[in-house]
Amino acid sequence: MPLPRSGRAAQHLSAAAMSALLLASAMKHFRDPGFYRQVVPDYLCRDDGAAPSRPFALLSREEWIAVSGLLELAAAVGIMVPGTRKATATATTMMFAAFLAGHVDALRRAYGPQGTRAQRKVHSVRLPLQAPLIAWAWSLRKPAVGAGL
Repeated sequence: MPLPRSGRAAQHLSAAAMSALLLASAMKHFRDPGFYRQVVPDYLCRDDGAAPSRPFALLSREEWIAVSGLLELAAAVGIMVPGTRKATATATTMMFAAFLAGHVDALRRAYGPQGTRAQRKVHSVRLPLQAPLIAWAWSLRKPAVGAGL
């Protein structure tokens, strides 16, 4: 059976793939939160004790990981609903862009005195992966060609 080639089918397939990726990532936040520990910047965490007053330190590192997992779960659902896709894709783009700060901070620390070779490798790969994720999420904002909208 041939696959449909309409813009609407391609847009739906792309949204479904993004949703699956977001769902897998959201689940990993709760099954293996340690995977995300290094990409939560210290300046956002109230539990590190590194500085007496950090205005953005609203949550603990573990709470930030859980909140970002819940946001990704919400995005996975919202991206599949055509009526909420544009708003969800916009929010997901903003979320991925916000995550850049954590990836840059993790890369900076990986190349610092406490960083390891493995951390440098991992974060050197993770950071550039954000660009295609941001572009992909942004592309889901556009109505599918031939969607009649």
